[in-house]
Amino acid sequence: MKFFHILFLFLFAFGNFGHAQSTASVQVSTFCLEAPQFKAEKKIWVYLPKDYSDSNKDYAVIYMQDAQNIFDSKTSYAGEWNVDEYLDSISDNNTIIIGIEHGNDKRMDELTPYPNEKYGGGKADDYLDFIINTLKPQIDTTYRTLKDAKHTTIFGSSLGALLSFYAIIKYPDTFGNAGVFSPSFWFSNRIFDLISERDIHSNSRFYFLASSDESEDMVPDLQKIVELLLRKGVTKNHIKTIIIEGGHHNEELWRNNFPEAYQWLIKN
Repeated sequence: MKFFHILFLFLFAFGNFGHAQSTASVQVSTFCLEAPQFKAEKKIWVYLPKDYSDSNKDYAVIYMQDAQNIFDSKTSYAGEWNVDEYLDSISDNNTIIIGIEHGNDKRMDELTPYPNEKYGGGKADDYLDFIINTLKPQIDTTYRTLKDAKHTTIFGSSLGALLSFYAIIKYPDTFGNAGVFSPSFWFSNRIFDLISERDIHSNSRFYFLASSDESEDMVPDLQKIVELLLRKGVTKNHIKTIIIEGGHHNEELWRNNFPEAYQWLIKN
């Protein structure tokens, strides 16, 4: 099973097969930002609530990984998450979504906190330095945002979920909530040690999603993580765990479960 998981991660990184027409909402825009941590530019996607231009209020922010796959079928690997369509459809959206494009062949390096003996990686701190010290200041200057950790969420799937979990544990003063879909905890056992080594912020909130058919390790690894968090004193009401029977490691699973995760994460 792990071979097919790796194959998916490879295709996920390189799989922009160029659908003919963009499906992104008019609420979505993009810009490029220099990332000195990687000596490269990063393409950033921004979703603004429909009432943004007509209000004076400040908005919570969700930072999402693999932006190619969350808004637009044209740039996605195997269908988008429909994040913009969902948010366009609700009347109480008070959140700005920031999508960060993965670095294609650099994706595994960017999104993994520790190296894997076989696959390498391990440069997540550089990636998070970009978010915390380059991207977030730009977003907070350009848009009306609620800047505190309570109103700042980090969200991802697969390697992006591993990154998001690592971020909330290591940088709780920046990220108060994490959406963790189908996390690649198998990549390094050091992620389990991280929980034991660090104090977990009492206000940190975790939304976990996994499916029984993703890999043989997916659900057991997730359950182990949750148990470790509970042992460290995280309260049960700060952890939401959803196990789907029969779902697969793909955008369909994540798309179908984004609305419920979004609603739980924004209820601070």
